Amino acid sequence: MPELEPQAQSQAQATIPLRDAALLWIGAWLAGNLAAGAALGASGSDTVAEAGSGWLTLISLAQWVPMLVALWYLGRRFGVGRLVADYGFSFRAIDLVGVPAGVATQLMLVPLLYWPLESVWPTTFGREQVEDRARTLWESASGAGSALLVVVVVLGAPIVEELTYRGLLQGALCRRLLNPTLALVLAASVFALVHFEPVEYPGLMLVGLVLGAASLLTGRLGMSVLAHAAFNATGLLLVATS
Repeated sequence: MPELEPQAQSQAQATIPLRDAALLWIGAWLAGNLAAGAALGASGSDTVAEAGSGWLTLISLAQWVPMLVALWYLGRRFGVGRLVADYGFSFRAIDLVGVPAGVATQLMLVPLLYWPLESVWPTTFGREQVEDRARTLWESASGAGSALLVVVVVLGAPIVEELTYRGLLQGALCRRLLNPTLALVLAASVFALVHFEPVEYPGLMLVGLVLGAASLLTGRLGMSVLAHAAFNATGLLLVATS
């Protein structure tokens, strides 16, 4: 992979050390997952899909709040305490390129990646297996539940995950390693692994690279957030119409 050169970042962006970024991320991730597990237990269901969209929203918030608190704390300590300035969470007209990029990644790049995998392991990497989680979530939602699902998947998740994996971790890795390509790959790897869906790992790694490249090349999160939202929206639309 050719080495990518990041666009110059604003001087106002927080320069969070990798150690602090990693420790706070791990702590927030553990706290969020413990809180989400408690919420799932309170729902009386075994899976998020069984719990329904209302509980999905609560479980997602339980995961996101500790991470947002960690991001705010790190920004206050090493920056100015504002997401826009500390993590490059801003948008420009050029960032609209992220929308077709996200759609193309979902409709073309991911299927192309899985085609040889499905050819060799059809019962593991077939379309049905890859789409199972999204399909189960969609089929469990109806009415207002469908709207909540869209808000969580298309709005909430892209914002929180881009702040975390591109704004925080990839940014800290770039500053520590001084090798943007390696930082991009490592951040995409963490992004894929924490979803704990092995059948989705190849696709998540690919989309992590696409999103990371968008952030790296622009020096902001606007394009990666829009690409992430478009990718997720396209995925939901695929399972909703098939």
